[in-house]
Amino acid sequence: MYPFVTEAYAQSSGGTGGMGGALVQFLPFILIFVIFYFLLIRPQQKQRKQHQQLLDNLKTGDKVVTASGIYASIVKLGDERVTLEIAPKVNVQIDRSQIARLSDESSRKAEKEQEKKDDKKEEKSGVAKLSSVKKKS
Repeated sequence: MYPFVTEAYAQSSGGTGGMGGALVQFLPFILIFVIFYFLLIRPQQKQRKQHQQLLDNLKTGDKVVTASGIYASIVKLGDERVTLEIAPKVNVQIDRSQIARLSDESSRKAEKEQEKKDDKKEEKSGVAKLSSVKKKS
């Protein structure tokens, strides 16, 4: 009566692949999870780690930008709270985790200080190299 239905049942009643068939069925899910991990989870973990490092290295006088976009200078540091000066004689306390980043001025100063340290190290090593060259002559 329905020849196509009986053929379909006959074809599907074949033996399953056992564990190999189950692995093939779960392979797309495993691949999606691996891609999801490397595209979303891992970069977020790195970003969280960098933010925590930023919060740990804060010091009084740093110029920061809060999560709400307020530019301020750190007046006092606590374990959980930070007191910021947003204008002369206007202080605000915020949660330490709400500091988004250092302001450009502060990061430029830190970069310049690092460059000066690097230059001094190069000068010292250059002087040492020069004196060793003179001794060889």
